[in-house]
Amino acid sequence: MNRLFRRAVSVGLLILLPQLPAAALSPLPPPLLHSNQLVVVVTDNWDATQGRLQAYTRGAKGWQPQGAAFNVAIGRNGSAWGLGLAGAPMDGPHKQEGDGRSPAGIFAIGNAFGYTTKASTGLTYLPMQQSSYCMDVPASPYYNQVVDAREVGAEAVKDSTEPMRLDLHNQGDVRYRQGFIIAHNPGNEPGRGSCIFAHLWRQPAEATAGCTAMTAEHMRGLLAWLQEDAQPRFVLLPRAQYLHYQDRWQLPALTGALR
Repeated sequence: MNRLFRRAVSVGLLILLPQLPAAALSPLPPPLLHSNQLVVVVTDNWDATQGRLQAYTRGAKGWQPQGAAFNVAIGRNGSAWGLGLAGAPMDGPHKQEGDGRSPAGIFAIGNAFGYTTKASTGLTYLPMQQSSYCMDVPASPYYNQVVDAREVGAEAVKDSTEPMRLDLHNQGDVRYRQGFIIAHNPGNEPGRGSCIFAHLWRQPAEATAGCTAMTAEHMRGLLAWLQEDAQPRFVLLPRAQYLHYQDRWQLPALTGALR
């Protein structure tokens, strides 16, 4: 009986192990392994709606500050762990659609976008049209993707609350005049948060629905500096979490303006 019991346990394990999530079986690769440009936003805590942004370049001496730090606004309810390159630890809230929080973690920086036909940037630039939308509807097959209604059809975008030409849809709104995509939720998991950008603020320090907002001058500087082949990354963390994960994720030492 004892041998039979041990065999049953062994067979059970053989059945269960393949059902474990892949993330539980193999560790994530270092999130900054191939990156040479970093945009870091540090906030006071999970509920803070303001932060400080510092850019960094990696060279022979490691991460070095690029330019001066400046103020940014984030989600109206603060931040929460998002889905990015470093996973989503359990020591804090987790981002959900419509929660008014900016995703925290490490994320790839995607395409730049804006109202003009071209922009001075080393990122791929996407000029937005009146028919451009980002889909924030969890049930949509285009969830968390920027689409053109002329290509996917007007019916596919009718419930989106994220037109990308805010100036044409919202009385001259400047927020999306220049910006870039923060690649939160790259698997487009329904309900886990969508349409996360760095963009302009409409009024100084005005909190967002979950994006990171700044002045036009600071955005122009970032876009001109960012280079796609440097595999730039975006980091947003409360200060305590930044210090806790700094060594594990090989983050740069915080400069004076961020401490």
